[in-house]
Amino acid sequence: MHLENQAALITGASRGLGAALTRQLGARGVRVAALARHHEPLAEVVAQVRQAGGQAHALVGDIADKTATYRIAGSAAELVGSVDILIHNASTLGPTPLKLLLDTECEDLSEVLEVNLVGPFRLSKAVAGSMALREKGVIVHVSSDAAVQAYPRWGAYSVSKAASDHLARLLAAELGEHGVRVFSVDPGEMDTEMHAAAIPDADRASLSSPDQVAARIVDMLVHVEDIANGARLEATQWPPLS
Repeated sequence: MHLENQAALITGASRGLGAALTRQLGARGVRVAALARHHEPLAEVVAQVRQAGGQAHALVGDIADKTATYRIAGSAAELVGSVDILIHNASTLGPTPLKLLLDTECEDLSEVLEVNLVGPFRLSKAVAGSMALREKGVIVHVSSDAAVQAYPRWGAYSVSKAASDHLARLLAAELGEHGVRVFSVDPGEMDTEMHAAAIPDADRASLSSPDQVAARIVDMLVHVEDIANGARLEATQWPPLS
């Protein structure tokens, strides 16, 4: 996939992996609509892209807000054109310190599902139709090893990411014949605020930087035609051994 002049919508773009993806795709000539809930840190990321000569625009909104879905999709299209790359990066752990599943409030589980699963589903519905009509487009779901491993106290997040992985597979099965590619990627353990909230005593030196992971995901986009539609990838294993 040639990235230059493509249009991307990235959620959770104000920090961590989302910010790194915004900067790196902007540097590759992608027109980026960067979405996050808070304006100030988002504006800083957008300014960094522009100062480096790239094109980026800030979109303030909450992926979990049902009433905002079509405003987000429409605003992105107005700012950067029809979306070619949709990256579902925004995510929440729920309340921290993390609780055992049976101690988790039903309302907290619902909130995690709204951010990590239902919101991305709604945004995909709003964007993927245009992709299918144009017979081009890529949807990326940022996953986690918690989607495939059962870690105590990670219940709500784990359930949401497992469902997100399968959502990606289903979208690939239904949209593949229309030229739309979908995959999920486990970024591995990163030095982010979210990781620190979940595991505050982790050795930060052992964690990947968001910039390192973003570079691998950007390379996946470049080589998306070589990736099986609906695949689940691990950033630490990219590029794959030939």
